[in-house]
This record gives sequence, C-alpha cells and structure tokens, in this order.
Amino acid sequence: MNAPKPFWDQPESRRLEFKETLPKGDQLAKTVVAFANGGGGKIVFGVKNEPREIVGIREDRLFALEELISSLIFDRCAPTIIPEIYIQAVEGKNLLVVEIFPGSQKPYYLKSKGKHKGAYIRIGSSNRLASHEMLEALERQRRKISFDAISAYDIIQDAFDLGRFKEDYRKATGRKIHDNHLKNMGLFIVEQDQLWPTNAAVLLSDSPARKRLFPYAKIECARFKGTDTKVFLDQASIDEPIYAAVEPCLSFIKKNIALGSRITEVYREDRWEYPLEAIREAIANAIIHRDYSMLGSDIKVAIFDDMLEITSPGPLPDTLPLEELGTGRSEIRNRVLAPIFKDLKLIEAWGTGIQRMRSELASYPEIELILREAGYSFQVQFHRKEKGRAKPRTTTGQPPDNLRTGPDEVTREVRPKSVPSPSQVRPKSVPSFVFFAMLDTARDQASIEDLMKVAGQTNRTRFRKSVLRPLLDANVLAMTIPDKPKSSKQKYRLTNKGREVLRARNNE
Repeated sequence: MNAPKPFWDQPESRRLEFKETLPKGDQLAKTVVAFANGGGGKIVFGVKNEPREIVGIREDRLFALEELISSLIFDRCAPTIIPEIYIQAVEGKNLLVVEIFPGSQKPYYLKSKGKHKGAYIRIGSSNRLASHEMLEALERQRRKISFDAISAYDIIQDAFDLGRFKEDYRKATGRKIHDNHLKNMGLFIVEQDQLWPTNAAVLLSDSPARKRLFPYAKIECARFKGTDTKVFLDQASIDEPIYAAVEPCLSFIKKNIALGSRITEVYREDRWEYPLEAIREAIANAIIHRDYSMLGSDIKVAIFDDMLEITSPGPLPDTLPLEELGTGRSEIRNRVLAPIFKDLKLIEAWGTGIQRMRSELASYPEIELILREAGYSFQVQFHRKEKGRAKPRTTTGQPPDNLRTGPDEVTREVRPKSVPSPSQVRPKSVPSFVFFAMLDTARDQASIEDLMKVAGQTNRTRFRKSVLRPLLDANVLAMTIPDKPKSSKQKYRLTNKGREVLRARNNE
C-alpha cells in the first residue's frame, strides 16, 4: 500500500484547511469551531491553496502569529477550545500548523453570535452554519445518546404495532420477542409511568407513524442511461421497515445489471456484473449507519453504465477518519438498531463490512471499490476500471470541493463566474432559514412535496408560483426531467449556482 501524502500535498477537506495569511473577521474562528464540532482538523498557515504553493511564514513572525491565533481562539470561541500549535518545516520554509481536536463539550460556537447563530459544522472543505437538527445532533454527541434511542413522544402506544417485526425476527433467529423484551432491546422506554416507543422502534415498524415521522427513511433506486443522471431507464422507491429493505433493493439491482456466463471444463458458471454479496453488505451498512435525524435525505442507489453507487445520508463518525475504514475499527451511530441488525444477520462482526466487500471484489479485478465523503453524506462506489484505475466522480451526492475543477459531471453546468448573495435570489415571501433548508433538501434531488414540507406550505399552486418558479428562474434549482415539467416523476435538484449560494450564506 502506498504511503499517504504529507498533509501539505493533500487537498483541502473536512479535516484540513490552508491559509496563506491570517484571515480577517471570524473566518478563522468559524473553521476552529467547525473542526471542534466535527472530527477535528488542521489549519495550515503559510500555504496558498489555489494554485497550491508553499509560501511559508517569516521566522521573525512565527511566534507573534502563534500568540495572535491562540488569543483569537480563546476570545472568540466557546466553550473553551485548546489548540495544539506547532511549526512544520517544508521545502526550506516554515509553516504554522494549528491542530484542533474533536471537542467533548459540543456544540462549539462563536461567542459574538451565540449557540443558535454561531455554531458551524464542516461539510467538505467549507464551513456551514449548523441547522436546528444539527445542533440537536451535537447535543446528543455531547451526552453520548444516539438518535435511535430517543423516545417518539407523539406516538400513542396502543396505536403502534411491531407485529411484523416480531414475526420476522422470530423467523430469522428462532427466538420469540415478548413485550417485556422490547424494553431490554431499547425499543421501548418508561418515562413518568408511560411506555414510549423509541425512534428505533418506529423505524423497524410497519406502522403509519414511520412514514409520518421518517418519510425519508427509504431507499430511492434508479438505473440511468449513460454516466449521468439526465435520463432514467428504471426507478423504484423502497419504503419498507428498514430491516426489510435490503432484499427489495438487491432485487432492483439484479434486474438492472447483467448476468453473464462462461463455460469451464466441467460446468457453466454464471457471474453477475457486480459482486452481489459486496453490494448487499454496502446496502446493509448504508441502512444501519445512516443519520436518521437528517430531514430531506434518503439513501440512494444509482446504477450507471460505468458504476454502481450507494449514497447514505450523514458523514462518517467524527472519530473515524476515512483512511481507517477497513482496518477493523468500528464506530456505531445507531446503537439500538445495530445489535438487532446483527441478530437478523444483516451485518456480521463489527468493523468487518469494508473488509468483506474487498474480499468479494478479489474475484472482480475489473471493479474498484471507492469510498468517499460527498458533502454531508457517505458514498460507496463500485466503479469499472478504465486504463488501470477508476476515479471517483460526482453523481447523486454533493462532490468534495477538491474535485470541483471544471464543469459538474452530472449537470455539465459551468461554475458561475459571479456568485449572487442569498438575498438576491431568495423569494421575498420565504424566510432565510426556510430558503436555506430548501436548498439543503434539494442537494440530492427532492420532490415538490419534499420542498413544500420543508417550507411549511400546503397550497401546491401557490407554492409553485411564489416559491418554486422564482428559484427555477434564478437557476438555483433545476428540474431532473426538464423535457417533461409536469411528469409525476419530476424532482428538483440543486444547481452549481445553488451550491455557491449555499456557500455564500456564511458571509451573508
């Protein structure tokens, strides 16, 4: 295995940022806060990023800059963040590295703006203002509570049924679940003498409550023509209890990939275009490790001519760097659901999923496994190699910023030369926080119903005229099927201009 590049040769990312000089205003403090709210990171001073050039810091300024940075972080960030600052010599020049570690007192925020308007998170190589849902997630991290263990207080116990799950569990394990077992499994909890289902129980149920509380706890599958998302050849929406979604998803994939045969000396051997067991593992991992607290995002399975891609909402856990995937290390996001999935044999030993995928790929030398964080999601790509090695490309998820070096590979849109401020394209009738929530929802494609729900509107005609049409006219959103604007399958996606507007919100 090749040795990793030194950090000064790596692209900016979720855990790395370069600065030629100390930025003005709160830009440094925003990055520090975002790193502390995430998996930590390094801010390297003395490096010009675009184009990459090591300019260094003058020796007589190093210690003064170190003191200034320490004071700025202490004065502007809360709770207290203690960085590690050190000098790194590269190519005969001195760099100043500010290393921020994952914080234990999340959420961190700018003192001047307070927790609700000054907390930032890291998405790709940019800092984003944390939404209300993200703030709640940071609070749960501090308290070490997983989202699936929280009570669903607006569900009446008598109107909630886990009958299908109990029967399927009995068939899979040979063990019958009695009501008193549900509490031990974390599916019900007692509070104030009342028995409440947890979010995990809702996700496992076949109850209408699941579709009401978690309308995005589903898998959207699509087979596209060619290597982009312009033309659908087939699609399906799998809206089953989450434990029952793997097989229907796999059935869709088998319907849309090739099954070949070859004759050996003794018998005929059938072989799928992609390794099905590796794909099954990737789907199960996407279901069990996704962030169910994220509104507006579902799991996506996309099949192209050159690859099969699975996108799961939510980045890797903050304590699990991308380079440590497949080493046997495991971080469980959904702590109630994970043991149940293990009982159902949907997952095996902890930390072995990536290893099993790679093992299955040993007999598929023409397929390469690519793991990547794409925006605020995680992608697994089974990519056909061309000329030796496959490269990750932008598809259903938002691309990492370091891959955006030209036209977007999905939309073929050119990056805007001048970026309007959010207030220039936001419809006057739409509050700022609603506007940004709609754009966030449309990152991976969204239906008009999805957008209306985020906007809190129920009149489709009024919403289309006063909100959706202005966003389309401003080229912030675009139709997925522009040739058939009234198609029942029509959805809306964020354009490159829309992504730039989202970036600009931090400076609005």
